Amino acid sequence: MTLRGSGRERVMTPRECFSAAMNHEQPDRLLIDMGKHIGSLHRGAYIKLRDYLGDETMVNENTILDRMAQTVVPDESLLQRFDIDFRWVVPHWVQVTEREDVLGYVDMWGVPYKATETVDHYVVDGAPLLHATVDTIDDFQWPDPHDPDQFKGMREQAKHLFENTDYVIGADAIKAGVLMNSLQMRGFEQFFMDLVIDKEFAEALMDRILSTLKEMWSRYMEEVGPFVQIVYLTDDLGSQTSLLISPKLFREMIKPRIKELHDHIKSLADVQLMFHTDGAVLPLIDDFLEMNVDILNPVQTSLTGMQDTFALKESFGDRLSFHGAIDVQQMLPNATTDELEQEIALRIYDLGRNGGFILAPCHNIGHDVPPENVVTLFEKARKLGQDPASLGNILERDSSYFARHG
Repeated sequence: MTLRGSGRERVMTPRECFSAAMNHEQPDRLLIDMGKHIGSLHRGAYIKLRDYLGDETMVNENTILDRMAQTVVPDESLLQRFDIDFRWVVPHWVQVTEREDVLGYVDMWGVPYKATETVDHYVVDGAPLLHATVDTIDDFQWPDPHDPDQFKGMREQAKHLFENTDYVIGADAIKAGVLMNSLQMRGFEQFFMDLVIDKEFAEALMDRILSTLKEMWSRYMEEVGPFVQIVYLTDDLGSQTSLLISPKLFREMIKPRIKELHDHIKSLADVQLMFHTDGAVLPLIDDFLEMNVDILNPVQTSLTGMQDTFALKESFGDRLSFHGAIDVQQMLPNATTDELEQEIALRIYDLGRNGGFILAPCHNIGHDVPPENVVTLFEKARKLGQDPASLGNILERDSSYFARHG
């Protein structure tokens, strides 16, 4: 699709492409994303890429985006080199304290983390509400949702991007979720039991997390709501092979609360809502649609039920958009250039028909990913996303593809 103005054809801007794609119309070109807190470069991968490119403008080696995952804030020069269509505003890490016993920290929710031996990332190291009861839950030091530092300067940042660029502007996630935080604060084993045998406590904990998040998102949207087109939320519901809990228990206990948060956010701003949940979550996709989800991330194509992206598009593509789909577990670390090109073509062909697809790594680009594959990913994605006719020629290398899908 091209827009016409003053008698001359012009190419759609990233923001216009996004609007078309989210309306399930074919944009001029494929949308490509990288740079939010789940979906950036691990510090080790960043250093390798900087050295591979010999790029002296890459200076963000120690500018950490997500401390737990040790990802970095991508340089503007790198985003421009890879022709990324999105720019993300990111809430500040606040109410965090450093640990004195080990290399680590305690986050705003009171959850302790410690560094791995190689300091490649940080892991949860305790559950502050393990022994709490319904009567003592209010005694816990809950985060201050009105902390003025959490969103300081973000209105100015978002407004500048809105008025001076054509990028799609995203509100990156507040690093918390109803289920995720409950598991971390209570302990995974204990909270899974609570959901079945102590529902009063489970509901009290989730409701307190939910009310805190709603207040934070209200404050967040006051700052950036007029300028952003997309918001990002996270709450993992799946493992490598299955759901974390049964669909029945999810629908009874978790779904209504996540939906309440989503509805709240969408009442505050005119935005597309992207929901991140790792794992084999195919059985819940209809539920996501009922939860006011517009875009599903990350589409982990190496997992059970998520490999067949053609079928995903056929089943849900008229109601749901997709973000991600480039595997970081097997494909990006190990693929040859030809294999990676074919994978990119496959996902664009499967998910990009009639819009509704944003190509991105399905999680962080780890330190095990060769820098040449990082470059190949973004260069091939841009080239193929501008020339859909070339996709068929590449996919014909797999003689069975069109026999399967036509």
